Amino acid sequence: MSLVSVTDLSISFGDVRAVENLSFDLEPGGALGVVGESGSGKSASAYALLGLHRGTGARVTGRVEVAGVDVNAADDAQLRSLRGAKAAMVFQDPLSSLDPYYAIGDQIAQVYRVHHRVSRRAARARAVEVLDRVRIPDAARRARSRPHEFSGGMRQRALIAMALACEPRLLIADEPTTALDVTVQAQILDLLHRLRQETGMGLLLVTHDVGVAAESVDDVLVMQHGRAVERGPVREVLKAPREPYTRALLSAVPRIPDGDTPPDERPAPPRATGEPLVEATDVRHVFGRGGAAHTAVDGVSLTVHRGETLGIVGESGSGKTTLGRILVGLLDPTSGDLTRRATVQMVFQDPVSSLNPRRSVGESVADPLRAAGQRDEAAIRARVTGLLRRVGLDPGHYDRYPHEFSGGQRQRVGIARALAAEPDLIVCDEAVSALDVTTQAHVTSLLAELQQELGLSLVFIAHDLAVVRQVSDRVAVMRRGRIVEEGPVEQVYAHPREAYTKALLAAVPALDPDRAAARRTARAELEVV
Repeated sequence: MSLVSVTDLSISFGDVRAVENLSFDLEPGGALGVVGESGSGKSASAYALLGLHRGTGARVTGRVEVAGVDVNAADDAQLRSLRGAKAAMVFQDPLSSLDPYYAIGDQIAQVYRVHHRVSRRAARARAVEVLDRVRIPDAARRARSRPHEFSGGMRQRALIAMALACEPRLLIADEPTTALDVTVQAQILDLLHRLRQETGMGLLLVTHDVGVAAESVDDVLVMQHGRAVERGPVREVLKAPREPYTRALLSAVPRIPDGDTPPDERPAPPRATGEPLVEATDVRHVFGRGGAAHTAVDGVSLTVHRGETLGIVGESGSGKTTLGRILVGLLDPTSGDLTRRATVQMVFQDPVSSLNPRRSVGESVADPLRAAGQRDEAAIRARVTGLLRRVGLDPGHYDRYPHEFSGGQRQRVGIARALAAEPDLIVCDEAVSALDVTTQAHVTSLLAELQQELGLSLVFIAHDLAVVRQVSDRVAVMRRGRIVEEGPVEQVYAHPREAYTKALLAAVPALDPDRAAARRTARAELEVV
């Protein structure tokens, strides 16, 4: 009997058909990756497995069976029994899934007591047990910590621990690694693989990252516009995709070539560059004072030249975002020298929070023009509509609001706003990290076109090393506030000197499942050592 059996599932939100006639099965202990762009219906389908659309106004038809439960026919009591006990879900954003006021251990214990009649002490002991199982160090002590005291990767481990508390037969993971840097992402994927081996649970992994699917699942289901377009063993689908959409999805994935560059092969020289636009010399930035002081940037020296792209990579907390804010003037260095010979603008990671929801996108793009003293409203509107057109948006959407745009479109608005000030240098801070691979490819292609057309310089800050390799001429690797390695991008990637750089590169997902398995084994051996 299948662990999951979905037959002719259709989901509608008003006039929007999110999922249409979807059918698939997942056997006990199996792992299925559901892959597609934003809006493909993959998350909506996953939510239907736990009946999470009930009471939302969504119309759900078809048959969904999970662990022997007919989800659409189940009453509320049966659904409560299914959720957590037989099937559990790990969501994309752990901060929104965890209560900020309660200790992590108490939240896990509460979930456990919903399904088991045990004492509070026994439930807390179970919480410590599962936190230890997902390798939270000093689990008994950290169980008393609140979510804000955990890093992003630790919060995701805590959510997985919560899901494991009742030993479910199925774990549904909805984009569980999207906001994580490559090394933490690798740790989470390795953890899911190990837990599957130890518990025999089934895994349904929802992701827009094809590389993540290659690392984690046996079979893959590719979705587009609410429909399944291809299904099969992950090795077959990734190595020889049948459908044009699957091939397009794979071609949009930025890659790092397998293996080292041969010793006699020399990396291509970096793009010819002009005069220095920004020079930082021994720059430091310290947050807080006294015993609470934290040095985010510690003695960094670098130069950005006209016409080049400098990539800055590193794990979360490495100081790369703080350095970017210093380069653009949003933060002053605590010490050191910074020289700017350019107009600098920034494109932020989250276009939702960087755009005012109460103002139209046209007005947001116009802000730099008004700040520069322009008062001719007709000229401002003409300039803004030209910028919207230049970044691939409909000029007629001037009066629309941010919520009416997709994530990729909002990021294009952010780029248009940065261009309004006619900068020489744009600092992009994780500007594509939350986008699916095809939208990511469109935005990076747009930036490259603008760079060629306008002679822009770019500082491209990212935790995705494959994207940085694709767009950059030089790369600087940051760790604990310092630059530990810097050079032409092909040289650093093919012949990294530092062990830290090698570790970052080894954690990048591989599209070849066999190579991904070999890397996972190598990481496990290093962990044992």
